[in-house]
Amino acid sequence: MKSLILTHKDMTRENLLQAAEAIPGAWEGIRITAYLLLLSGWKSTEVAKLFEVTRWAVVKWIKKANEGGIQAVEDNPRTGRPSQFDNALKKELEEALTKSPKEFGIPRVRWDGKVFVEYIWRFYKKKITIRHAQRLIRELGFSLRQPIYRYVQATEEGVEEFRSVLKKTSPAQKKQRRKGDPV
Repeated sequence: MKSLILTHKDMTRENLLQAAEAIPGAWEGIRITAYLLLLSGWKSTEVAKLFEVTRWAVVKWIKKANEGGIQAVEDNPRTGRPSQFDNALKKELEEALTKSPKEFGIPRVRWDGKVFVEYIWRFYKKKITIRHAQRLIRELGFSLRQPIYRYVQATEEGVEEFRSVLKKTSPAQKKQRRKGDPV
């Protein structure tokens, strides 16, 4: 398969370096660097590996640059409502999730969507849905699954000693228990 190359006349090393100085932002800088690497002969798969993005993302960057020139460096405005949780608030929420809800005056043992909605309303006066709270909990790296308690599997070590110490019940005693009073 033939490797993709940059063909637009505006995509030069000088133009890219000027754009890097003029445009603040990490992704723009990454794209500028990726374009510079592509211009110096790197393949799209190598660039994708370097920046830990998918190869398809790099291919889209190349197509965008070939169509629009140096304007491909800038991010397009994103549609949709901006998040009401900035990074500082997310850090606070993450710290709260490491503690018990009881520490915040919520009479529950563990966090779930409903408890998290109540916490956010009480302390930040932000109203969100339970589903949004569940997504936010997962986004912050926590799980909504209830903890499962598992018993450690027994080994053969100590079994013989346990059996020798174990009090044996004779068949006569078993009959007496069934017929007689409870012990």
